[in-house]
Amino acid sequence: MPCLIAIVVIPSVFLFFYLLRCIRVLYQYERGVVFTLGRFTGLRNPGITWVFPIFQKMRKVDMRIKTVDVPRQEVITKDNVPILANTVVYFKVKNPVDVIIEIEDYIFAVRQYTQAALRDIVGNSELDFVLTEREKVADSIKEIVDAETDNWGVDIEAIKIQEIELPAEMKRAMAKQAEAERERRAMIIASHGELKASENLMLAAVNLSKNTAALHIRTLQTIRDIAADPSEKIVLFLPSDLGDIIKKLKA
Repeated sequence: MPCLIAIVVIPSVFLFFYLLRCIRVLYQYERGVVFTLGRFTGLRNPGITWVFPIFQKMRKVDMRIKTVDVPRQEVITKDNVPILANTVVYFKVKNPVDVIIEIEDYIFAVRQYTQAALRDIVGNSELDFVLTEREKVADSIKEIVDAETDNWGVDIEAIKIQEIELPAEMKRAMAKQAEAERERRAMIIASHGELKASENLMLAAVNLSKNTAALHIRTLQTIRDIAADPSEKIVLFLPSDLGDIIKKLKA
């Protein structure tokens, strides 16, 4: 009798713990790729699922958007200027089966392929284009990487160029160029101001020449301004018709 109980109890206990090990839980952002005896047999959705150890194995795949920082690397532009650039890739899995079956390490592959695409795009572009059209360069890289990773079950959301570092001598040359450009603009603005001032002076001279009294009043105002400084000596040349001018002003 004890032997019969042992024969019944032991397998039951073993079956109970085996079934406990079969229970798997997938979160909302996860999918499960199940292999039975080495062959793909199905895709499991979020929630509680069953996987039978020894016979089955399940690989979990995270479906959330991932961020991969591509290390800084030296790239030579089309006009032979070496620059240091680093990028960030935002992508997510769109087909968990392909991500597991078609490629070994899709995150590493995305990083490496982005590096290669960055070298190709920047290598075929001039420095000015890379600096001024950074978004276009990033979009071109995204197009290349997205076309390749589509077969891996990966969707590239965006690629951003974080930083572009120029050689020290190139920075100095660009700083001098920017300074020269600022000086040129300042000279143009100053010349426009002088031209406008000369036009105003010409109009003022024409108006004063039409009115003798106004011309003399302007002269007296100038003398008063000069007299504010006690170190200045003033020699006055009064017009012979000053009396007539005063009478006109009173009238």
